Amino acid sequence: MSQKNITFLGLGTMGYPMAGFLAKNAEYNVTVFNRTTAKAEKWAEEYSDGNNGSFAETIEEAVANADVVVSCAGNDNDVREIYAKVFSTAKAGTLLIDHTTTSATVARELYAQAKELGMEFLDAPVSGGQAGAEGGVLTIMVGGDQSTFDQCLDLMNSYAKATTLVGESGKGQVLKMVNQLCIAGLLEGLSEAWRLAKASDIDPDMMLNVLQHGAAGSWQMVNRTKTAMNNDFDLGFAIDWMRKDLAICFDEAKTLGIDLPTAKQVDVKYADLQKRGYSRADTSVLFKQFDDESR
Repeated sequence: MSQKNITFLGLGTMGYPMAGFLAKNAEYNVTVFNRTTAKAEKWAEEYSDGNNGSFAETIEEAVANADVVVSCAGNDNDVREIYAKVFSTAKAGTLLIDHTTTSATVARELYAQAKELGMEFLDAPVSGGQAGAEGGVLTIMVGGDQSTFDQCLDLMNSYAKATTLVGESGKGQVLKMVNQLCIAGLLEGLSEAWRLAKASDIDPDMMLNVLQHGAAGSWQMVNRTKTAMNNDFDLGFAIDWMRKDLAICFDEAKTLGIDLPTAKQVDVKYADLQKRGYSRADTSVLFKQFDDESR
């Protein structure tokens, strides 16, 4: 059985374990690239059992013989820079999957460019954070063509528990925006609820045990409220990245002629927390907005 050549570009907090799950599949021959070569070397040492994982020193080298190129970068500019090199080197027929959270505009641009070159492109942002990536249980929201999605589904399910084609190119990114707006609203609600409970001397463990089984229960409540109450904010998804994502939401909302008032209020609070030194803290650090002692 011949292996598919898979290239993974970007070995950050999310990309490193995601590429690792691909390397564990005997059907895939995985080559990785990372701007910091030492990290790519480390990944190759960890996942090179059976000669199934290697690294390249340039994007062009990494994608030259790829059947599928998967990327997970930081922002719109990073993705544009990556795909300029991919488009100049990859062969016609290559399938392209971008897991970066970007604007829908960039996703549509890359989709159109790929089509012109005889390639196929999916925007496929993920949700689930570092824990989801390391556990292989991400949620993936995909925009693009059904035929391309069908060809890439098994690959994406290597590191996901739920992978859904939500619509045409760019719609995956729009649904990720919706996801981030939900998180922002939930965390604001949880932080205000905790403020009221704390002021009323309600036992926090009892509060969580009661509420998580009722209508107020959510992933954020179960996984982030207890840690936030214990001042543990070293959990992966920093507010720097959340503010980047919210800015994308605001741009899309402006294009559509709608307002996002709650998200804007939360963004202002995150900006204040950045000034207070919490830039790299997890998004649940929103609980600190009421902590006068930390000012």
